[in-house]
Amino acid sequence: MSKKIVQTAGRDALGQFAPEFAHFNDDILFGENWNNTDIDVKTRCIITVVALMAQGICDSSMKHHLQNAKNNGVTKEEIAAAVTHTAFYAGWPKAWAVFNLAKEVWNDKITASTEKEKYQNTVFFPVGAPNDAYAKYFKGQSYLAPVSKEQVFIANVTFEPECRNNWHIHNAEKGGGQILICVGGEGYYQEWGKPAVKMNVGDVINIPVGVKHWHGAGKDKWFSHLAVEVPAENGKTEWCEPVSDAEYDKAVK
Repeated sequence: MSKKIVQTAGRDALGQFAPEFAHFNDDILFGENWNNTDIDVKTRCIITVVALMAQGICDSSMKHHLQNAKNNGVTKEEIAAAVTHTAFYAGWPKAWAVFNLAKEVWNDKITASTEKEKYQNTVFFPVGAPNDAYAKYFKGQSYLAPVSKEQVFIANVTFEPECRNNWHIHNAEKGGGQILICVGGEGYYQEWGKPAVKMNVGDVINIPVGVKHWHGAGKDKWFSHLAVEVPAENGKTEWCEPVSDAEYDKAVK
């Protein structure tokens, strides 16, 4: 049985000024509602963060509830997935505001002995495991960490310096395409026949169906982006030739 939640913040702050409000806060909201066992506390924490985010409340109360979520077992990966999912419904700027607070709360720095670990300490989303399943379509080392597997598939893809994927095309009979959101480091995106576009944290690239392109890291920096798979009918990625050294050097110069 979970520990009973006891709240005194209302009386501590407003006991004399607004005793009735303090009573509702401490005895009803937290004393009864938060102790209701129809929903477990961990789920209740996530719901609260989502509700505050939807209203654009990203002040000390949001940070308190993020800390409360962490204290009740919500992992860094779970809060990242919850905020990312909510961003599509509540707004992208709100997600960035929440992530800035969440990074402080889940500031679990690891003792870095490798370049990968050093980079992981600079980004919120997990770098993940080596991207072995798609290694033949990449030049250099990449990593993959699924963020959302329901409704819309979202993965964090990380590239070591100079790593890039082959030219490729997202095909579909209806819908489809991909959205890239830079969440760490610095990278590049290029469509066939067009100059490369530099990507910094917060930049978003919308990739239509049928457009030949590649993306990857620069020469001396790691790069991470969320890859959002737009729902499609009979969607399939067509992998093409590798990006040559000459093409890459020209793109990132």
